[in-house]
Amino acid sequence: MTELTRPDAAPSEAPAFGFALHATDGTARRGTVTTAHGEIRTPAFMPVGTLGTVKCLYPEQVRATGADILLGNTYHLMLRPGAERVAGQGGLHRFMNWPHPILTDSGGFQVMSLAKLRKITEKGVTFQSHVDGSRHELTPERSLEIQGLLGSDIQMQLDECVALPADRREMERAMELSLRWAARSKAAFFGRRGHGLFGIVQGGDDEELRARSAAGLVEIGFDGYALGGLAVGEPQEVMFRVIEATAPALPADRPRYLMGVGTPQDILGGVARGIDMFDCVMPTRAGRHGLAYTRYGKVNLRNARHADDPRPLDAASDCPAARDWSRAYLHHLVRTGEALGAMLLTHVNVAYYQSLMAELRVAIETGRFAEVKAQIEADWARGDIAAL
Repeated sequence: MTELTRPDAAPSEAPAFGFALHATDGTARRGTVTTAHGEIRTPAFMPVGTLGTVKCLYPEQVRATGADILLGNTYHLMLRPGAERVAGQGGLHRFMNWPHPILTDSGGFQVMSLAKLRKITEKGVTFQSHVDGSRHELTPERSLEIQGLLGSDIQMQLDECVALPADRREMERAMELSLRWAARSKAAFFGRRGHGLFGIVQGGDDEELRARSAAGLVEIGFDGYALGGLAVGEPQEVMFRVIEATAPALPADRPRYLMGVGTPQDILGGVARGIDMFDCVMPTRAGRHGLAYTRYGKVNLRNARHADDPRPLDAASDCPAARDWSRAYLHHLVRTGEALGAMLLTHVNVAYYQSLMAELRVAIETGRFAEVKAQIEADWARGDIAAL
């Protein structure tokens, strides 16, 4: 371990990490994850703060949308500004002025998708940085060391993710390697009070491999369980099939996290199949490219039909960005490349995702999930109102 003072986890009276399941409606679940830096209401969507920031939003804006937790990225933060440097500033919570829960991924997915000249061995993965070409090694132990230096409330095991479709032998090899890395991650985890470690189920789109992965992870024992290796090229129906087959094999008293997902339709389907936590860059990335998510589906503000439309995106929204600016103005900002356009539409999207999660939590609590799900889908199918 690096000879450096670890970031403050939280006040000494921090609660123990845990998960409470409050209600179910069919297979949909409503719960609470307790961490050192606060509670996470589930189902939950985690905005992605890759480099210690949710792009185009202030932390207080993100919090005001209803977000309980953010995601930080181990791969990117280890390259810039460096985990030891973040630890020296008091940890990621203090560094980015977000005193609420943070989940960090292991860095494995980005190594597979971004790094140059990577090489996977039993020990770990060596790779060349996509930023400056420097060489690095990421092992299960080093990944957990980095995440500990960042001080995240929820840390993830290092795993290997393969893109789909893939050969079964390749999916099996990666799944078995990920299981061995899971055991090493568990041994390396510095279990401070209020902090948890999640294992990651792999196995591609093969249900038998997924079942073996889930059983192996449960035997090792984790504070929560994630489904990785989905939304990597497979059709939505394949993803849903894998979730349906895998979620029942995971402990009911632990949170379930579907990594890197996704669209509002993906999230609604995931909640219906027993998933508790989600993350995706989609709402922030779409906002920077002129696309808004609303109760009535997607709205592309680049389209000329918005140029003279005085209506807001959603007059009934609690989000000021959706309520207080006209479509004509948003269209103008997007077409001229003004930074304010990206800021406002990112705000719209993150707020919509959080309002969707809040609506689903209430629906599960009141036993109306099927009814609310049908209404949400009907509103999406209705589509955006034609321009005046």
